[in-house]
Amino acid sequence: MLLILIVLFVSAVVFLHRRRRLPVTNWPLIGMTPDILLNIHSIHDYATHILKLSDGTFMIKGPWFANLDMLVTSDPANIHHMLSKNFHNYPKGPEFRKMFDLLGDGIFNSDHELWEIHRKTTMSLLKHPEFQTLLETNIKNKVEKGLLPLLNFVSSHHQETDLQEIFQRFTFDAICVLLLDYDPGSLCIDLPPVPCEKTFTDAEEALLWRHILPEEVLKLQRRFGIGKEKKLSDAWKVFDEFIYRCLDLKDENKEEDKSGLLTSLIRGFDGQRGTSGDSRKFIKDTILNLMIAGRDTTSTALSWFFYLLAQNPIVEKNIRDEIKKHLGGRKWESLSVKELGELVYLHGGICEALRLYPSVAFEHKSLSTADVLLDIKNRILRTSQSYNMQRSKY
Repeated sequence: MLLILIVLFVSAVVFLHRRRRLPVTNWPLIGMTPDILLNIHSIHDYATHILKLSDGTFMIKGPWFANLDMLVTSDPANIHHMLSKNFHNYPKGPEFRKMFDLLGDGIFNSDHELWEIHRKTTMSLLKHPEFQTLLETNIKNKVEKGLLPLLNFVSSHHQETDLQEIFQRFTFDAICVLLLDYDPGSLCIDLPPVPCEKTFTDAEEALLWRHILPEEVLKLQRRFGIGKEKKLSDAWKVFDEFIYRCLDLKDENKEEDKSGLLTSLIRGFDGQRGTSGDSRKFIKDTILNLMIAGRDTTSTALSWFFYLLAQNPIVEKNIRDEIKKHLGGRKWESLSVKELGELVYLHGGICEALRLYPSVAFEHKSLSTADVLLDIKNRILRTSQSYNMQRSKY
């Protein structure tokens, strides 16, 4: 009897696998987890491929015993509906907050009133003229004293190097100087190990796996201090230690330095204590969220941009020609931010890189009240029309 059941089960599995229209199978009991795990190393390309074949919207089914079902969409009308037209009905929700607990009360982990407070305060600081000047000065200094010497050294010694790592170190140092008025010095010729800089990758990989592994598996990892959850726990401690140390240094010198973005953030969020009731932790969470935004988005965009340039030498030549023409014999290091904004072809190339490989490829949302997405409505309408046409024939 057992042998018969095994044969029937294997036959059903083979049947489902051969009949599947998409490169993913909804297996009995375990859902689509096996195919997702097999493609986790290229999850962005895999998700894009599935969405193309499913007209932009697809339901991912997790194991029956885990709450991992997710509706994934890339349809522009749906995106507009969720992020603009019906924004308040699509908060991040408690599950998001639980999954991204590392972010605390920062803007990426906030909803409703707290999100509005973050948005208004942060945007008012970022739009201030002094911030633009500070940003330009810091980036220029880091390029001249960190990025260019390193790239010149690598080039002159014909060394093979990881350009993505260099960009990550560049943006990490830049955001630390901008936010915390502290330069960790990770971007130099010997590429020294800086725990906080390296920890970002471990933390982000762990957060990705939380979307895939069942909660029971994550609980076991946390209980026994193993796997990705152990790395996330270690990362959490490193982030806290690094940011609190920078805050302590700022407190020691607050009488000497009453300016800077960190001082402005502390003033702007004066009285905010978040869900923990601790104003210092609230500032720490805010800084961590801004550090992630400043490090990862820019370094990812730069990495993909130069990857695409390497694949398209004609585009690289056109960008070089545009820069030479604009400079008129000057050294390119003399270009200001305003002049860089006038490089139309370069701007188009960066925009195309962002379109093909967006820095934030996934946006996680929940639902407050029941809703029907626009493309689902259209599918229902088309099905209904097709059904009525078939009925009219008989």
